[in-house]
Amino acid sequence: MAHIRLSAALLALLAAAGGGPARGAQPIEYAVKASYLYKFAPFVQWPSTAFETPTAPLSICIAGSDPFGPALAEAVRGQRVNGHPIMVRHVEAVRPGLACQILFVGGEDAGQTLQAVAHEPVLTVTDHSGAGGMIQFVMVAGRVRFSINQAAAQNSGIAISSKLLGLAVSVNR
Repeated sequence: MAHIRLSAALLALLAAAGGGPARGAQPIEYAVKASYLYKFAPFVQWPSTAFETPTAPLSICIAGSDPFGPALAEAVRGQRVNGHPIMVRHVEAVRPGLACQILFVGGEDAGQTLQAVAHEPVLTVTDHSGAGGMIQFVMVAGRVRFSINQAAAQNSGIAISSKLLGLAVSVNR
């Protein structure tokens, strides 16, 4: 039942991200991306080693500059995923062993940064094409969408639900 509600929420988010480009579209774009970041979590299964305890926080980490502003912290306030409270962290350096379940890396250096955790159980998300993240935000007809590299996720021990895969504009298997 929870997955049905979350699927409906993701579909509503897709609809809300619609409309053509307008002045001020960038803040709206990043507010939508911020919502996606935590809404991906219920559709992802991490290995048990990804969390210190069954109730440890699910950490969403932002590497480098933060394009979300307060939108991400507002989106996750009071939210829980599978018993885990959600915490947003900003990280200076991305390295193996990083205590994050979701990592967003933007900008042109995203590919190099993501290599540091390529085989870690960290769901990597980017909005830079060719960076190699597991999920890449893309703009399609003025709407925020995403593509999924399922092979990269599987190589890191992460399973992505078929429901999320079905919402992606493309899936690399």
